[in-house]
Amino acid sequence: MGEPNSPKVPTLRSVDHVAFTVPNLDQAVAFFVDHFGGEFIFTDGPFLDNESDGMTRRLNVDPRAQCTIAMLRLGQHLNLELFEYSAPDQSTELPRNSDLGGHHLAFYVDDIDAAYDYVRAIPDVEVMEGPNGVSETAPVAGQRWFYFRTPWGMQMELTTCATPGFYRGLPGQAMAGPSETWR
Repeated sequence: MGEPNSPKVPTLRSVDHVAFTVPNLDQAVAFFVDHFGGEFIFTDGPFLDNESDGMTRRLNVDPRAQCTIAMLRLGQHLNLELFEYSAPDQSTELPRNSDLGGHHLAFYVDDIDAAYDYVRAIPDVEVMEGPNGVSETAPVAGQRWFYFRTPWGMQMELTTCATPGFYRGLPGQAMAGPSETWR
């Protein structure tokens, strides 16, 4: 594959955050703080612009939409922004992974079996089949993983690499490896 491409966006240097819309901001914040060691940073809003179409122009939402946000820090490198919207045309059906707009948030763990047992014990969490392995010929040979859905239905994954060196000698070694510690 050679050297990675240089970004074309002037001065681009990192990912700042990822964001998800949730049905209940307090519930989602508590979930990430209580179970994933999230650090609550701030909340802001509600934001509402009844005077113009500013919400549409800035965020591509209904002009009467209202939102509140919360920012969390997860581990050393992930800022997680959560939105709670109220909008007249809001869809409340979450996409599956196979749907356009489908998504999931994945975390690396050292002990996938202990993590699986822990997540299975969280009230109202739906755990999918697993932990699963991948083929010995896969670019990420040694990986084990499983999916689950949060109490509000967001898809998440926990994954690990049981072989030393985080996919050493495989195409997956070009991926950013996990941090040595959570903090």
